[in-house]
Amino acid sequence: MRRGEDTDMKTNTIKHFFVDAMKSLKRNKTISIASALTVSATLFIFGIFVLIAVTVNNQVKMIEDMVEVEVFLTDDISISEQRNIEATLKDLNGVEDVIYKSKLEALENFKDQMKGNEVILSGYGSDNNPLPSSFVVKISSPEVAESINDAVKSMPGYEPGEGHTDIIDKIVKVSSTIKVVGVIVFIIFIGVSLFLISNTIKLTVFSRRREISIMKFVGATDWFIRWPFIIEGIIIGVIGALIANGLLSIGYNILYTNVTQSMIGATPLAAPSYVYTIILLEFLVAGIIVGALGSFVSLRKFLEV
Repeated sequence: MRRGEDTDMKTNTIKHFFVDAMKSLKRNKTISIASALTVSATLFIFGIFVLIAVTVNNQVKMIEDMVEVEVFLTDDISISEQRNIEATLKDLNGVEDVIYKSKLEALENFKDQMKGNEVILSGYGSDNNPLPSSFVVKISSPEVAESINDAVKSMPGYEPGEGHTDIIDKIVKVSSTIKVVGVIVFIIFIGVSLFLISNTIKLTVFSRRREISIMKFVGATDWFIRWPFIIEGIIIGVIGALIANGLLSIGYNILYTNVTQSMIGATPLAAPSYVYTIILLEFLVAGIIVGALGSFVSLRKFLEV
C-alpha cells in the first residue's frame, strides 16, 4: 500500500512540474517563441554544415574508389622488362588490379577527351603517336600511390605517373575547413540561444521570486523549485529542434530530388532518411541540453535565498 502511495505522489509531482512549466511558457509567450526560433535557427544552420560535410566526405570516398596510378613505360621497353614491372605491381599491397594500356589505346582515349578540338590531334596517328604505353593500376587508397612509384622507379623501362591524390587532398582540406567553420558558427549561435533561454527563465523566476522565497522557507528543496523551469527550457529546446528539422527536411528533399533527377550515376548527397533520423536525433539532444543548461544557469542566483 505504501509503495502505491509513493508512486502516486511521484506521478503527481511530475505532473505538477509539467503543468507549472506550461503555465510559465504561456505567461511569457513572446520571449519563449523568440527563444525557440533562435534555437531553431542555430540548429538549422548547423544542420546545413553537417549535410555539406557529409556530402564532401561521400565525394572523397567516391573518388578514392576510383583512384588509380598510371605507370608509364618507355617506347624501347622489352617484353621481359614489361612483364617484370607488371609482376612487381601485382605483388604490392593495396593494388587491386593492373591493366595494360597500349600506345594506340592511350591515343584513342586522348582523342575522346579532346572531342571538339580534333584539329589539335590531326597530325597524330598510329605511325606518329607521342603518347607512351602504360599500366593503369587500381589502388585501394591514395596512400598506396607513393609505394607504387617507390617499388618500380628503379626498374628499366619505367617512367613515374600520377593518380588523383592531389584532387583528394584538396577535397579533404575543403571538408576540414567546412567542419571548422560549422563548429564556430554553431558555438556562436548556441551562445545566443543560451542567452535568450536564460533570460526567458529569469523573467519567469523574477515574477515568481516571492513564491520561490516562501517555498524555500517552508522547506522545498532547490531541485523541487528548479525542475519546472528546467522542463520549460527543455520544451523550448525541443520545439526549436523540431522546427529546425522540419525546415531542413523540406529544403533537403527538394534539393535531393532536383540533383538526383539531373545526375547520372551515384550521388554524393546523403539520403533524405539521414535528416529524418540521425540529424533529428542530434537536434533533439542539442535542444534538450541547451534548454536545460540555459534554465539551470539562470536559476543559480535566484535560489540563493
